[in-house]
Amino acid sequence: MNADTKRGSERHLVWVKSSYSGAEGGQCVEVATRPGTVHVRDSKDVSRAPLAMTPTAWAAFVDFAAH
Repeated sequence: MNADTKRGSERHLVWVKSSYSGAEGGQCVEVATRPGTVHVRDSKDVSRAPLAMTPTAWAAFVDFAAH
């Protein structure tokens, strides 16, 4: 994982919030995908650069978090 340094490319990302996130906000992450890259950001602080990782790394994280 690394911090995405291409801030201009973020304008073209479509961010999706987890269906487990409540309407009142709270601690949520948002995910956007591009071919070969999954971007993850804190929905409460979108001014920070998102993390960027490979789809394989994202799948491993999701699998780990699910167990």
